[in-house]
Amino acid sequence: MNRVAVVTGAARGIGAATVDALVNEGYRVVAVDRCRDIADVPYPMASPADLDAVVSRHGDAVLGLVGDVRSATDMGLAVETATRHFGRLDAVVAAAGVVAAGGPLWTVTDGAWDAVWTVNVLGVRRLVEAAAPILITRGASTSPRIVAVASAAGTQGLRHLAAYSAAKHAVVGLIRAVAMDLAEYGVTANVVSPGSTRTAILEASARVYGLESGEAFALQQPIGRLIEPAEVAAAITWLCSPTSSAMTGADVAVDGGMTVS
Repeated sequence: MNRVAVVTGAARGIGAATVDALVNEGYRVVAVDRCRDIADVPYPMASPADLDAVVSRHGDAVLGLVGDVRSATDMGLAVETATRHFGRLDAVVAAAGVVAAGGPLWTVTDGAWDAVWTVNVLGVRRLVEAAAPILITRGASTSPRIVAVASAAGTQGLRHLAAYSAAKHAVVGLIRAVAMDLAEYGVTANVVSPGSTRTAILEASARVYGLESGEAFALQQPIGRLIEPAEVAAAITWLCSPTSSAMTGADVAVDGGMTVS
């Protein structure tokens, strides 16, 4: 039987690329996205049309669901939908994320801070707490997996992005602890940390620094170019697979060498 996954932040960027990659590996996917803007996040979120486009290119293999990662009810519904509609759940991918609060820490508003922390950190918690009981019951023989998307910012301090850097550090620590909590049940939990990737978040980050576009960030990476969402999705898909069984609590850098030195 096909493996089944839930992916958040699935309407565009790394989330959408992950849906594509998982389906190409034979998965059935519940693709979750908020599909409406967030106060204090200074750029548009994905739209319902974006989510519909992801679903439409995969037919019956993908079920779209509008939901907010910060809501325990919505994440519970996503997990329940996967088990009811597709009959099982094997993996969850927490790919939803936002960047906001550009500027020195002492200028950051509470609203912007809360937006970054609730989506990037609480959103991971909500998905994990909804999925973990189901994944535990699946048993080690079914290779249950949890993967969260952090960032190179999870190991570095980024100027004028203190809230985002702190939140991504928290995602790494959270998943490492979750990995220890779940190890005895045969459930693995890992993080993928992209470098500068061609996404809406990168374009928003460029505006923080007064840059014309995210292309300027290619200079940060020894490979000399931006990362493509599909390249990050490839690592996520492998971590969701049975062949990644020896990996848990890992922070996998997909950053073109950005954090090597």
